[in-house]
Amino acid sequence: MSVLRLTAALGAAVLSHIQFIQTARAQDAPPDPGAGPLAVVVTATRQPLAIQRSGSAITVIRAEEIEKASAGTVADLLRAEPGLSVVQNGGAGQLSNVQLRGTESRHTLVLIDGIRINDPSAGAGEFDFNNLAMADVERIEILRGPQSAIYGSDAIGGVINIITRKGRGAPRASVTLEGGSYGTIGARASMSGGTQDLSYSLGVLGVRSLGFSAYGNRIPRLAQFGPFDRDGYDRIAGNARFAWRVAEGVELEAGLYAGRSHAAYDAAFAGAGYLPDTPSKTRSELLNGYVRAVVDPSGALFRHQFTVFGNQTDRRIDDVQRYDFGFGLTREDNRYAYRGQRYGADYLGLARLGSLGTLSFGGGVERETLRSATVPGQNSFNAPERAAYQRGAYNLFLLHQISFGDRLDLSFGGRLDKVEQVKEFLTGRATIAYRIPESGTKLRASLGTGAKAPSLFQQFSIYGPTRVGDPALKPEGSVGVDFGIDQSLLNGRLTLSATLFHNRIKNLIDFDFNRGAPGPFGPLGQYVNVARARTQGLEVAADAVLIEGYLNARASYTYLDAIDETTKLKLARRPAHQGKLSLVYTPMPNLSIEPTLFLVGERFSSRNERLKLAPYARLDTRVSYRLNDNLNLYVRAENLTNARYEEVKDFGTAGRSFYAGLNATW
Repeated sequence: MSVLRLTAALGAAVLSHIQFIQTARAQDAPPDPGAGPLAVVVTATRQPLAIQRSGSAITVIRAEEIEKASAGTVADLLRAEPGLSVVQNGGAGQLSNVQLRGTESRHTLVLIDGIRINDPSAGAGEFDFNNLAMADVERIEILRGPQSAIYGSDAIGGVINIITRKGRGAPRASVTLEGGSYGTIGARASMSGGTQDLSYSLGVLGVRSLGFSAYGNRIPRLAQFGPFDRDGYDRIAGNARFAWRVAEGVELEAGLYAGRSHAAYDAAFAGAGYLPDTPSKTRSELLNGYVRAVVDPSGALFRHQFTVFGNQTDRRIDDVQRYDFGFGLTREDNRYAYRGQRYGADYLGLARLGSLGTLSFGGGVERETLRSATVPGQNSFNAPERAAYQRGAYNLFLLHQISFGDRLDLSFGGRLDKVEQVKEFLTGRATIAYRIPESGTKLRASLGTGAKAPSLFQQFSIYGPTRVGDPALKPEGSVGVDFGIDQSLLNGRLTLSATLFHNRIKNLIDFDFNRGAPGPFGPLGQYVNVARARTQGLEVAADAVLIEGYLNARASYTYLDAIDETTKLKLARRPAHQGKLSLVYTPMPNLSIEPTLFLVGERFSSRNERLKLAPYARLDTRVSYRLNDNLNLYVRAENLTNARYEEVKDFGTAGRSFYAGLNATW
């Protein structure tokens, strides 16, 4: 239970704070952009922007949806949103990757409050969503399509920005306790508030689960390798955000996130003497922080924002392999340790040009480091090894936005990135939004280019032509275009959104086993720019009020055609069809019933159209009952029909599961 101690401590602090909260007088404060109809987004331009004026494809997950999710889960919140797919290697606590519009997981840029948190120590610089658990999130903004002209490297598929709560008004607190299937217990607590000059928000969570076997769970054809042991996990995380208005038009802000997770995992394959059910374990820690100053005097021509940031990802893997080649069961142990760090500073300016629109401009510097170590254990064939790599990066960007009347909005921007020992890359983006208020119609389009620099590991590891990396590796690049329409009907009771998109990606970095420096058994392999890909498709979303006050519906659907243009075969783990349908039924004021159906089509687990995965449908349901103004009781059922399916070949998924919880707010 030690993983829950910090949660319990904050929960106790919250409960002791109740009297103060109940008697506190609300202060004047700006409206909460995460509550009620969302009018403003920040990810599309890095500046506050009315969503109706954006020509980009944006999805916003709001606070009320986030609070209904299981304790701290971010990946499940993203599942089946338009243009987005989630792939998990087994159950909760296992490796979780997110793909936008069929691009690779490394092409999704992940932010917390605008700060890049992609892992510099990962092989391709991708982000594992298993490392992220948030206790007090205001909203999540998903910006689809190439966005390197604003955010630089990694943003080929798009950007996911997780925005934590900013305290406002009278103090508020919340505590949630939950337990259920697979020996799962969890808790989260938060408190926030603010005056005109000072605001705060704090959250903490803890969760532990006995879990189930990552390999083979509920897969009948693999029962011969069982019985399997459980691969449980535990996680604890906390986040905080503070803001202080130093003077009129001058604000200081600071944010911090810290999370740690432990999980057991299994080997990825069986057969040829190898036994997949292994007692391997992994530990991951993520620390992210920033300090930001905003200078925006009333009526001034310019707005200035200065940010200093830093984050660190630590991963330790205790890997166990078990095999029997006819000489008896053998166990091989190895420990791998990785530490990735990123720190830097950036400036973001805004010039208000009146009838000429606005001009956003800025630049930044940052440094990434990677340290790794291999520590051989019993029966290991590895040699002890340590490595350290680092590099700096610099960027400049410019974005012009202009409106013509109340109907037409245009934006044009570009960015220059220079990464040490990598050829500099220039990216651009243009958007258009045209509104027809009489019919409730918005037409939009965007055209942009994206880029991703080679990761530290790809650039400097032994997997190069001379065991010291490959300085000739080029940045991956893309060009993407989309056309969309947002339509409001029936006096706002029905909203529809549809987007056609097309992307082409070149210079994709892949691993060639037949090249590289010589090793004891042949070439070691080498990272090379060899691949090209095309992704295109259709994204559809709908929200409807079917019966006012009783029944609402929300649906999303994505058609994806993702092709490796080198082989002309489908890219792995990209379903051609996937969607989600959810209902919110309120038969009485305090009772809510919310079924959600996930539909995922056929796809392949491995490249070159190998290991086909069957389509599946999964039904989840949440029932909540508000006991009074402060207490809410809920029950959540996942995979209610006990569907058997795999997201990765031979890795299991949860069966019919039930969870119950109590939420208290003041």
